[in-house]
Amino acid sequence: MSTTSRVLGFSLFLSFAIGLQSSALGSDANTRVATPKNVILIIGDGMGDHQITIARNYLVGARGRMSLDKLPHRGAVQVLTVDDAQPDRPVYVADSANSATAIATGVVTSRGRISTTAGTDQDLPTIIEIASKLGVSTGIVSTASVTDATPAAFYAHTNQRSCENPSMMKDALIYDRVAVDCSQDLIRNGGLGSIAEQLLSSDLDLVFGGGLEHFSMPGEGSNEILLDQAALAGFEVLKSKKQLQTLPQGKKLLGLFAPKHLPVTLRGEEGRSAELPEPSVMNQIHWTQGEVSLPTVMRCEVEPSFAEAPSLKLMTEAALTHLSAQAEKGFFLMVESASIDKQSHQRNACGSIGEVQQLNEALDSALAFAEAHSNTLILVTADHGQAAQLVPNQSLFKDFNLPIYTPGKLSRIITSDNAVMAINYATNEFVLEEHTGVNVPVFSNEEGADILPSMLAQPDLYGIITDYLGIAHQ
Repeated sequence: MSTTSRVLGFSLFLSFAIGLQSSALGSDANTRVATPKNVILIIGDGMGDHQITIARNYLVGARGRMSLDKLPHRGAVQVLTVDDAQPDRPVYVADSANSATAIATGVVTSRGRISTTAGTDQDLPTIIEIASKLGVSTGIVSTASVTDATPAAFYAHTNQRSCENPSMMKDALIYDRVAVDCSQDLIRNGGLGSIAEQLLSSDLDLVFGGGLEHFSMPGEGSNEILLDQAALAGFEVLKSKKQLQTLPQGKKLLGLFAPKHLPVTLRGEEGRSAELPEPSVMNQIHWTQGEVSLPTVMRCEVEPSFAEAPSLKLMTEAALTHLSAQAEKGFFLMVESASIDKQSHQRNACGSIGEVQQLNEALDSALAFAEAHSNTLILVTADHGQAAQLVPNQSLFKDFNLPIYTPGKLSRIITSDNAVMAINYATNEFVLEEHTGVNVPVFSNEEGADILPSMLAQPDLYGIITDYLGIAHQ
């Protein structure tokens, strides 16, 4: 859609949806005010069972348990994706945009889309938009740019995830190769604008993450930079970790703590990532001959730049304090550990491990909050699977007396058990690994006892959250 009918149509759709929900609440509305409910949705981007197992082995050992492992309820989530040209045809591997859209709207769409329908490009009302209109407080915390695909799917609507700021709406190049075209979303064409501009026009109460660079430029058709527009939209802009310690009450908050994504906590020794095994000359002549040298073992080390930015735990605690102080009708908070995925793309096993650790620490804070505040549902899940396979450090076929080795890149890491763990990356031979189409886990605290099935499709998470908050379609 490229006219003002897009904006008017979506506004009418959202008003109609909210009207249905408000009337469906009926006499229950008074009960909700008296006993507000909260949902804390924690998303580990690209965090499948392999990522969890790898992190567990490194951080607490094979027999250890992270807080994530101790959550009392667990299910499996089927990730669904469709082809944009043929929306009735499934695509079996998702990206963060379409998978986050499924959670945020309950609708399956195509890769790259931010809360818009496949093919027809219709805007889809999100949990945050509906909740905000009904007086439920809302917030987003991410270690990525706040305009990145997962957070954006909860408040924005574009046909391409890369349209993060006004300069990226048309003819910007992804990886210097693929042109972006969100011209139908330009404000002058009747659209809602870039993702950054849509954040400023949203009803979000709180947004913490990176992405300062996307707000350091003028808005479309304006000489005023988006940071200044944020203040006019009622946001108090935060830029430092120290500012999280004394949050102004009664104000909307926009925390932008890095130019793009926040730094990760861990890296491989001296910045090493996965490396290719090295076959000898004889092995290159014939695969049964010679020998193959595997990458040398390493430990993970602290990423030096991590201390400069707030941790996911600190941002989560600040968000919970702020939202709970003003949430008369409860709140919805989405927390994302984004770089589990981003470090997997770069074949950095240590980086991914550290970001699972960050998620686990944020979960500890959420659990402490839920312990003190009844009627708080915690859900932990992933948006999609990612590269990184836990493979034998020594081939199971070693007794064949053949130089058998992985065709992919390999990290060999010494764990807390003082054993060597081998992590393989082999989805392609490009500079970045790709996602996988596996089911992802979902965990909950005790509040999920009667509402979390053992197997569900990703859009069902939308229904679970909106049902619990009392804002679901009836």
